[in-house]
Amino acid sequence: CGTPPPPPPAAPQGVAPQGGGVPQGAAPRAAPGQPAPGQQSQQRNNGNGAIVGAAAGFVGGFLAAQAVQNFNQVRADRQEFNDNGVAIIREPGRTIVEQDNQFYIAHDENERFRDLGYEVDVQRQGGYDVASYDRPDGSRIFTYTDDQGRLIRRVREYPNGSQVVLIDNRYTRYDRNFVDDVVSLPPPPPADLPPPDRYIVDAADAPPAIVYDTLVAPPVAPLPRRYTLDQVRYSPDIRARMRSVDLSAINFDSGSWTVSPDQAQRLASIAGAINAAVRRDPKEIYMVEGYTDATGNPTDNLSLSDRRAQSVAAILSRNFQVPAENLVTQGYGQQYLKVQTQGPSVENRRVAVRRITPLLGQGASAQ
Repeated sequence: CGTPPPPPPAAPQGVAPQGGGVPQGAAPRAAPGQPAPGQQSQQRNNGNGAIVGAAAGFVGGFLAAQAVQNFNQVRADRQEFNDNGVAIIREPGRTIVEQDNQFYIAHDENERFRDLGYEVDVQRQGGYDVASYDRPDGSRIFTYTDDQGRLIRRVREYPNGSQVVLIDNRYTRYDRNFVDDVVSLPPPPPADLPPPDRYIVDAADAPPAIVYDTLVAPPVAPLPRRYTLDQVRYSPDIRARMRSVDLSAINFDSGSWTVSPDQAQRLASIAGAINAAVRRDPKEIYMVEGYTDATGNPTDNLSLSDRRAQSVAAILSRNFQVPAENLVTQGYGQQYLKVQTQGPSVENRRVAVRRITPLLGQGASAQ
């Protein structure tokens, strides 16, 4: 099943590493004669869906999520407390934080893989929880998370032993607040922006060729440096440098994150575009984003949006064979309204997909 490669030394704070002596996009091979994971590290039992880790920082692990059936149960299982004026809510598979009047959510990075039926094995190695599973093509995926549950690194190992780094999210220090990862950038110059219908494309109206062009397009403006996954997740100014595709044809029942079978087929053009891009470059990473309108409770909306994004990502993998490891998900609730209204809005209840590979450093220069 392969031995997980040890993570290289930490990167300078706030900047994703350029490789630390390792060629970009490739991970170091495990040292010859290195003990098997079961010999060198303690087995971590994640079968209950909870990340194992100390309650450090704001995340600190997640409540078990395997038995969650509906949103009423999510509410019933919530644990709320206050840490030095910061409101923290833990619920099955997720932690929500309110800080400086902003809401942030983090989730169990391995929950989606377990939901897809992968046998996720978790070992403790070098201060990380290393979750791994086998892909149908014979490759093996390793996902490193720290004691806070933050995704640190994701690596694909091929049957011939070669390895490719998909995500590198390392920092010098890990006791970070969510606000530490918010990066402000000036808006792209208007002259650099494509027409509105080519900047945010609606998959329900756009032909597959337009969807593909949107999901492989470069940044709309130069990037001053590369960014970590956490910075991309929590910084709207960074994400705005990439075009996106709205999935307006996917609708959810109130309080539900389930996509009905008749709607799942509407993801075909998105799946086709991502699969084509990943075949061209196996390191491509796409973010599936969830949004709600402004009605209801902000905490509920953030949780629902995150679960809906994960549900769509799971369908892309289960129904259309999009490699699950090339996707990340994130919910934003009601914080970034497409239509500025506090009332009900179908346009605001949406899921979107965007390419984030250049933001993570593929082709971008470091600062």
